[in-house]
Amino acid sequence: MQMQKYMRGITLMELMIVVVIVGIMAAIAYPNYRDFAARAQRNEAKAILLEIAQNQERFYLQNNRYGTLTELGYAGNTITTDTGSYDVTINPPPDASNFTAVANYTKGGSEATKCSSFTVDGRGAQTSQPKTDCWTTAR
Repeated sequence: MQMQKYMRGITLMELMIVVVIVGIMAAIAYPNYRDFAARAQRNEAKAILLEIAQNQERFYLQNNRYGTLTELGYAGNTITTDTGSYDVTINPPPDASNFTAVANYTKGGSEATKCSSFTVDGRGAQTSQPKTDCWTTAR
């Protein structure tokens, strides 16, 4: 009887080793992906707030007062970010001396306990809630 020189296929043990390795890689990659997506959503909200602040300064130079979102050219008094994660408003309505633009997180989950609210005002002050370092940290 002649023995085969080469065996074809893989054993169940080899398949299980591959499954374990892929599982470990997924367990490491998924939390990193979620953190990356959350940072992107926060950056989107910060970008809109800075855009509003810039438009407010431009409006102030022309009208000697700050304006509402509709006066600035936005579609309504509330702006929703592209991902739908933050709603941006100007609270309270602006007056001649100052405005405060606020981005509030609209979805639940762990992100609501990290950086649920960003604000920027006419004096350039940037704040966030509940953590105070959301404007400056990358995480």
